[in-house]
Amino acid sequence: MARRSAPEVNAGSMADIAFLLLIFFLVTTTIETDSGINRKLPPMEEIIDPPIIKERNIFTVVVNKNNQILVEEELMDLRDLRKEAVAFLDNGGGLAEEACDYCQGERDRSSSDNPDKAIISLKNDRETDYKVYISVQNELVAAYNQLRNREFTRLYPEENMSYVEADKKYSDPRTDKSVKEKLKEKISVIKLMFPMKLSEAEPNKTS
Repeated sequence: MARRSAPEVNAGSMADIAFLLLIFFLVTTTIETDSGINRKLPPMEEIIDPPIIKERNIFTVVVNKNNQILVEEELMDLRDLRKEAVAFLDNGGGLAEEACDYCQGERDRSSSDNPDKAIISLKNDRETDYKVYISVQNELVAAYNQLRNREFTRLYPEENMSYVEADKKYSDPRTDKSVKEKLKEKISVIKLMFPMKLSEAEPNKTS
């Protein structure tokens, strides 16, 4: 009886199938990334003579290794930080050229002259909890957004939205180009009125 030969398996397309599967998994797999704070660093500029900053125009916030918040060297609760930051940024204590005609603060001469001069200085310890650090950051950014929202709704009531909503809509790639152009100009105006000047110093080293 003749011995029958086993049929050969065509493996020529196996490499193509494996390649297609590899592409499929690369495209469909999502990689989780740690969330952080969105910050756009300013361009490097050669400053020969650094500007003189008056002490009253600096709002100092320190978070120590015990996660305590010190504002102007005084202990403060996190829930009060935003209110104090808003009062500082919106103070409008300047005179003449440094006056602020849209500020609604107390115009205290011992506090900031105007929003363009006002700087918030944040410093933390290396042992500060990351959660506390982020919470402080959020409150300070929220202070800027609160004032920007106020001015956006005051100047552009026809938009029927806040500054934060307008900025989110402008950043959305699905937004129509003509709408983006209209929002861009208005957002720029508000940013000039309340520029975010949040300075972060090098963390303290603990012994």
